[in-house]
Amino acid sequence: MIVLWILRLVVAFLIWRALSRLLGGIQEGLHGPRDSRTGGAQPPSVPLARDPICGTYVVRSRSLTVGSGSETQYFCSENCRRAFAARRAS
Repeated sequence: MIVLWILRLVVAFLIWRALSRLLGGIQEGLHGPRDSRTGGAQPPSVPLARDPICGTYVVRSRSLTVGSGSETQYFCSENCRRAFAARRAS
């Protein structure tokens, strides 16, 4: 008798958990994901640049560069920057 009650409680808990996750997923789909650090606001986007050697996208403010103005090239590593300089020289 007690085993049946425990089994019913476990099944009821699993159903409640599945429904709460389903409803949470629906809410997230309608309003977008919530970020607890920013109070639900989405973090600001950051402009990226493509490394011309390996194709990796890098954050411009953290990348290595060659050139200036509209001729600036952004690199993910010193190896890619060296390879670009070697291609340019030949």
